[in-house]
Amino acid sequence: SKMTVKAVKMPCTSANVYTKVPDGGWGWTVAFAFFVVEALTYGIIKSFGVFFNDLMESFDETNSRISWIISICVFVQTFTAPLSTVLSNRFGHRLVVMAGGLLVSAGMVVASFARSVVDMYVTIGVVSGLGYCLSFLPTVTILSQYFDKRRSLVTAVASTGECFAVFSFAPAITALKEQIGWRYSMLSVGVLQLGITACGSLLRPIVIREQEEVKAQPPEESTETKYMLENEQTCTSIESIDSGVDITTSPSNVPGKTKAEPKSEEPKQHGQNPVENNSTPPEPKTKLLDFSVMRDYSFICYAFFGLFATLGFFAPSLYIIPLSRSLGIGKDHSAYILSAMAIAEVFGRIFAGWVLNKKPIRKIYIELICVILLSVALVAFPFAAGFWGLMICSVYFGFMLGTVAGTHIPLLAEDDVVGIERMSSAAGVYVFIQSLAGLAGPPLAGVLVDTTKNYSSAFYSCAAGMVLGAVFLALVRPCKTGLCHQQQQQLQVEESTAGPPPELPDDFIDMDIGKAENSGKGSDSV
Repeated sequence: SKMTVKAVKMPCTSANVYTKVPDGGWGWTVAFAFFVVEALTYGIIKSFGVFFNDLMESFDETNSRISWIISICVFVQTFTAPLSTVLSNRFGHRLVVMAGGLLVSAGMVVASFARSVVDMYVTIGVVSGLGYCLSFLPTVTILSQYFDKRRSLVTAVASTGECFAVFSFAPAITALKEQIGWRYSMLSVGVLQLGITACGSLLRPIVIREQEEVKAQPPEESTETKYMLENEQTCTSIESIDSGVDITTSPSNVPGKTKAEPKSEEPKQHGQNPVENNSTPPEPKTKLLDFSVMRDYSFICYAFFGLFATLGFFAPSLYIIPLSRSLGIGKDHSAYILSAMAIAEVFGRIFAGWVLNKKPIRKIYIELICVILLSVALVAFPFAAGFWGLMICSVYFGFMLGTVAGTHIPLLAEDDVVGIERMSSAAGVYVFIQSLAGLAGPPLAGVLVDTTKNYSSAFYSCAAGMVLGAVFLALVRPCKTGLCHQQQQQLQVEESTAGPPPELPDDFIDMDIGKAENSGKGSDSV
């Protein structure tokens, strides 16, 4: 059946009603909004490393204490993910994203006037962190609802917004700092992030409703069935008297009631009228947050994968510039390395989306291969020497990071994990579990750097977390279809066998009564 839209002109604030997932339409506008939101959220977070040395000099703080700014920001962003899911289901994605944009901008603007690192913890860490959560998660969730067959490709391409942001923001902010200083540069970034609010206004809710053409068919078939039943009853009336059994002529067994049978009144009393059954059932209320995903073994393993893999997402982008400066590379060339990483990440995201869009393909295995290769990239950083060595490692890491970072949340919609029906709640719980790694990752790397006086230790800690994530990711598919799933099925079978007996048809009682009457008459005649 061809996809259709209700022929009602609706304003921009109304919901889009489709008969099936459109795989386009207004979804392209939502994809563009997600591109910009990615640029102004994760793009700014990954570009924050350009302020790293300035903050250490201004506040006279260590690496680990400055790292807590981004650490608290990422923790609040991920820890409040269930709150984002609840608010989105209650008030809609549009209002939540617009409110998040205001919080992100306000936190960054106020941070430009901070007088201590603790002020940064509150403004960027708490205020902007909450805004990042309210902006990013609802946008990627509603984008997944607009696409089905093209979901992996569109989400991967739209998520390149943060890559283009890092590519452009890192050199631009570095040049801007030399002209107006880091405080006014941070103020300019905060004003720019007001664009998230404009993108939130473009997020129309989507409603999928099945076509209602089938409802007109049962009345036409019921009249035809009626005459067939009357003819059949006249032919089989003698046999039914002898046997006492109604096989196919019982109104309770055949759709379409006949007026000749008095038993047709009973189904109406019990609410078994076929016309009533064909009526559209009331739509169930949407749960604000469905924690039933926590009983799914495959989701638990996938959540642990996200927990450990998060250790390798932010620290390299945060420490690549300090690492290059420690090797004697200038500021300008260090910014170029970060920009090259961002460009490579763009190609990685597009490549991953293109591969995952192929069918048939087991997407969870492709993700596993990318995670393993990303672990190798993290281990390669400490062995880099000079500008070109870091450039090669950064390009390789950026490409592999793009294959993982742009797909790990949309993969929740796949049947190997939880499916599209429970993706909204699963995304909230999944990102919430990531909050622990987001809180501990950058400070842990900072402590290792302060202890060893070597930036290589930060990349080793990221590699260790990524390897653990790969182990849990490898268990997702076996938990979905392997021993764990078989044990769960056995428990369900045992519960179903111990349940109440199946309901008997109405004719079964009539059969026994008819037999009893016939046997009684036979004994009297004897």
